[in-house]
Amino acid sequence: MTKQTIKQTIEQNKWGLLMSSIVILLPIIVGLIFWNELPEQMATHWGIDGDADGWGSRVFAVFAMLIFILIMHWVCILFTFLDKKNKDQSRKALGMIFWITPMISLFANTTIYAAAFGKEFNTDVVMMFLIGLMFVVIGNYLPKCKQNYTLGIKVKWALENEENWNATHRFGGKVWVIGGLLMMAGTFLPENYGLFIMIAAMMVLAMVPVVYSYMYHKRQCKEGTAVIIPMNVTHKRISQIIVVSALLLVAVTMFTGNISYELDEESFTIKASYWSNMTVDYDKITGIEYREEDEPGNRTSGFGSARLLMGSFQNAEFGFYTRYSYTMCDSCIVLEMGDDILVINGKNEEKTKQIYEELCQKSGNKE
Repeated sequence: MTKQTIKQTIEQNKWGLLMSSIVILLPIIVGLIFWNELPEQMATHWGIDGDADGWGSRVFAVFAMLIFILIMHWVCILFTFLDKKNKDQSRKALGMIFWITPMISLFANTTIYAAAFGKEFNTDVVMMFLIGLMFVVIGNYLPKCKQNYTLGIKVKWALENEENWNATHRFGGKVWVIGGLLMMAGTFLPENYGLFIMIAAMMVLAMVPVVYSYMYHKRQCKEGTAVIIPMNVTHKRISQIIVVSALLLVAVTMFTGNISYELDEESFTIKASYWSNMTVDYDKITGIEYREEDEPGNRTSGFGSARLLMGSFQNAEFGFYTRYSYTMCDSCIVLEMGDDILVINGKNEEKTKQIYEELCQKSGNKE
């Protein structure tokens, strides 16, 4: 990537870069207006499920994060336009690259400021609806996307054959629109059903176009019409690395992480992976109850995976409450702290009972 090439790319797309960059940085104005009302520590990162999984300082939330997003936005645009196959790319397809990041920036920062001001809302539902809408929009643009290494459904058989590429993207566009509409409809169902629909739909949207492209390739081979254009080795390796890295990241996040408890003389601290730590003074505890099972209810903000449930929840018994728990352990400890409720557990029933006994002894409370 030469300086001259970068300069030409910026010059040719200066208005798109300018307008999209301004939209990305707009939340800074909100942060400056409400600077004195924002807390020193703010939730700053929301995962793919719409739940916050990281915290940062006020300066980081208002300035640093948006600057990082802006840099990544520019890098994505530069790499897209440096792909020679995008020289005659559909302008509508290229427009997605300019506006997907700004829209994500606006949504993420709206969530950050809402959480900072203590607004309780179900981010899972909002995220599911927006992900569905994104698939609908992208699905409409997929058939217009010409063969390239940076946009679209980049599988081997499509990249090596233009006819396969066009057929795959026409079919994939329809599948993504239907899947996106199903995700949006899932937001009106109970959370567990909606989450199931979203996960199932995303798996279908990821796999069905790939299978279709392969079957189309096999048919071409049988008919003798599979004209192969060798794929650029560098782009092939980069695509493989990106896919493998993404899958590993999802797997690690979904099935790893721990919650530990440090019981000191005056307080105990909950240390959690992928979520903020929490310290509770024993003299704040007004009641402790051990339960064989409980009903978590809906997560309004926080982190959720196949292994852990943490953050703010809401159910019929407690209303809004805080939770740090393992999904594979049914038993739990309910801590009352005035009007606040905290629900915790260990990896298993035995560990949960041990934590319960220690907390009772330290705090002088017992059911």
